[in-house]
Amino acid sequence: MIQTDYLIIGSGIAGLTFAIKIAEKYPNKKITIVTKSDEGESNTKYAQGGIAVVQNHLEDNFKKHIEDTLICGDGLCDKEIVEMVVTEGPKRLQELIDWGAQFDTNSEGNFDLSREGGHSKNRVVHHKDQTGYEIQKTILAQAHNKRNIEFFDFYFALDLIIENNHCLGAFVLNEKTNEIITFLSDFTLLATGGIGQLYGHTTNPIIATGDGIAIANRGNASIKDMEFIQFHPTALYDKNLTTTFLISEAVRGFGAYLRTKNGNRFMLDYDERGDLASRDIVSQSIENELKKSGETCVYLDCTHLDTKAFIKHFPMIYKRCKDIGISIEKEWIPVIPAQHYLCGGISVDKNGQTSIENLFACGECSRTGLHGANRLASNSLLEALVFSNTIFNFIVNTTPKKSVQSSTILKRENNNFITISAKFILKIKSELQVLMQKNVGIVRNNDDLYRAKIQLEIWQSEVSSLENKYQINKDIYELKNMITVGILIIEQSIVRNENRGGFIKI
Repeated sequence: MIQTDYLIIGSGIAGLTFAIKIAEKYPNKKITIVTKSDEGESNTKYAQGGIAVVQNHLEDNFKKHIEDTLICGDGLCDKEIVEMVVTEGPKRLQELIDWGAQFDTNSEGNFDLSREGGHSKNRVVHHKDQTGYEIQKTILAQAHNKRNIEFFDFYFALDLIIENNHCLGAFVLNEKTNEIITFLSDFTLLATGGIGQLYGHTTNPIIATGDGIAIANRGNASIKDMEFIQFHPTALYDKNLTTTFLISEAVRGFGAYLRTKNGNRFMLDYDERGDLASRDIVSQSIENELKKSGETCVYLDCTHLDTKAFIKHFPMIYKRCKDIGISIEKEWIPVIPAQHYLCGGISVDKNGQTSIENLFACGECSRTGLHGANRLASNSLLEALVFSNTIFNFIVNTTPKKSVQSSTILKRENNNFITISAKFILKIKSELQVLMQKNVGIVRNNDDLYRAKIQLEIWQSEVSSLENKYQINKDIYELKNMITVGILIIEQSIVRNENRGGFIKI
């Protein structure tokens, strides 16, 4: 059993920024971070575009950023939350800079701001096309400078410990020994990222299996807006990959055009903003074009752009294309929409509190009200920064509510020594990804949703029996979590009968 003051599950921007601040505030208190991979692996690491933050100049202002966010969210954003996040942005960005993060500047020494779909102005602060990696590297270094932060790499959170609607910590699996360890804490923060691996095509890394949402759901926390799944319009098309390389939206902001195989710039037929329409509109338009043509992908045309400037801004994208034989100077880049971001999740209030006492959620696993029916590009890193700070401010002024701890719930064994075949788990995972891609994708209908739900419930029953027969390991629980999240997405898709933002049901 491990006792800690603050338990953080996840090591991306949301969890680490909170950890750094609470460690500085309370140098004698213990902060514990558990992460199911190595500490540097997170959704944050793969963010290319940047952070949408209004700068102090004449062309942009908070009102415009707020309006862009509300328009993109299609009437379902919480305006109070939008205003809070947008107006806090500059302060939170400055903290990152103070910690050592470096962002691109122009010849005048000002931020080299890019523009992405749905934004009325250039306001995206970035580090080339590797902004997430720069941030992850910076905040990890800061966290390691704090003596009272302890990392547990390759430790997988199985379930929360909840009594009388109070979170007391979590049961955590040591992935190397398969021992289940009880972590007790005054406060617990879920910062576990997204759900991308539920889909056959996703820009998310393999760790994105919806774990935080699933364990919160098992603890009866409120989960909302799961039907609002954002598909990024331009993922590099490769039929052999499930995790798809992202071609940043900033490439279209830089001047690239979307084209069909025959060269038609089709986005002008769907939206007056053309290639810079919001992600939901671009993804739905591509889906429609592919259904009409029967083709497997559309194309991103960069051949008219200044190659030297392109390489300067997007070195990683240029290299990836070159590595697979695409010369962007002469050839179009094949792209398809891929699952990219979940707008819903664990419901939290303006302080990041879930419906369970002493349990908080931050980042993509949370539903704050910022995104509504569709997230505005580059608002996700911003949300994580602002809410981790909001949670910090709330907790330092809060005395944790203690509950009577029942000794019977504080220990959990993993006594079965029979291990299950990894191939069997992988088979169901692969079938789940195909099913979600086909039946719960960009455009849905109730017949497909009900069929998918029946199949997921069959798998849920099978996995439940596996838990009793075999030794618990990460693979079984990841599959269990993916099924749980899949059912949540389907159920909330079925009950929504109004198309909004990224949600379309016919």
